[in-house]
This record gives sequence, structure tokens and C-alpha cells, in this order.
Amino acid sequence: MTERWLAAFPGLDALPEPERSSLLAGIRRIRLPAGAKPFRSGDRCEQYVFVLSGQVRVQMVAESGREIVLYRIGAGDTCVLTTACLLSGEEYPAEATSETEIDALVLPRETFRTLLDRSPAFRDFVFRAYGQRIASLMALIEEVVFRRLDLRLAGWLLERADAGGPQLAITHQQIAVEVGSAREVVSRQLKDFERRGWLMLGRGIIEVADRDALRGFVHASEA
Repeated sequence: MTERWLAAFPGLDALPEPERSSLLAGIRRIRLPAGAKPFRSGDRCEQYVFVLSGQVRVQMVAESGREIVLYRIGAGDTCVLTTACLLSGEEYPAEATSETEIDALVLPRETFRTLLDRSPAFRDFVFRAYGQRIASLMALIEEVVFRRLDLRLAGWLLERADAGGPQLAITHQQIAVEVGSAREVVSRQLKDFERRGWLMLGRGIIEVADRDALRGFVHASEA
């Protein structure tokens, strides 16, 4: 396995020998199509993953059927749930879906645990990535628990519009999963935004008609 990919994961390129050799000898490359399920709730974790390209969505599904997106993994990322399951021996509590084609490298559990025990540099890399993702999960919990849905929804719409343009090809159910609410509640709030002239709603399409008004609403509420 070529060493060029190490530069995409800051810290790994500083691994000394023989840790670097152990890492490169144990790792293998995988490719997954869009729509694949890298893991499901209840699966046993058998490998540590380094994403080279593509995007994976990690979400949790409650017994009631409610869903929420926990985070996304992109190029240069690792997965905090995978790390947690490898460390604890617990099964996955959530599921992952590849939103695009995925090119990744996987390290077997045994090699991961050996490197974690023997290599301070590898251990620092793992726990730094773990800590960064835990911080983002804590921010998500704070957002869902303490921030009003109308503000979360307005902020989410603005982020999407700023990133990809004012017209969003997405259903109300998909938005509900993103913001951690029920579809009916999200639909009512979207209708309210439409009545205010901020959005135009169509079948599977939402157009942000007044981005400045949405942004002003968010800023005024947080002032």
C-alpha cells in the first residue's frame, strides 16, 4: 500500500518505524457504491476506517421510527462511533449510508488495538479525531435540545442555500431527519415560512425565496 494517503490524515505521516510498517501492512482498500450500508445498528465493529473520498451519513433511528443525522464523514475523516465500538467492544448504536461512491482504507480490529497499545503517535491521532467529533456531537445535542425548531430549520435552510443555491431538491421527511424532528412538525414550520414569503414549496422542491429575511430572523432571535 502506497504511503501517499498518509498526508491526508495529519499525524499519521509522523508515525515512526515499525509502527508505520504495521499500519501499511495491515490496511486494505475498499470501494462502496452510493446507497451502501457500511454498518447497521447492532453490527459488531471489526475495522477502523479512513475515508479517502466520498461522503457517508451516520444517523440514529429510534424505536418510534424517528431519525436524526448525527454527522457526516468525508475525505480525511474517521468515524467516532467506529472508534467507540472498537474501544468498548459494543455493537454499533446507529447506521451509516454512503451518500456518494466511497473510497476508503480499513484497518482490522487486531492491528488497530496493537497500534493503539504500542504507538503514542497513532494513539494521539485516534483520540484527537475522536475528541473533535465528540465536540461536534455535543453541539448537535445542544442544538436539538435547547434551540427552537424554527431557528434550527431556518439555519439549516440557509446553510444548504449558501452551499448549493436557493433551490433544494429534498422532501419534508428528509429535512425532519436532518434537524431531528417529526415530518408533520417540519411541514407546519415550512408552511409558516412560505406564508411569510421566505420560501416557495413544491413537490420535493423547496426554494429559498428571501435568504435575507431568513438570516435576519435567525440573527434577531439569537441577539
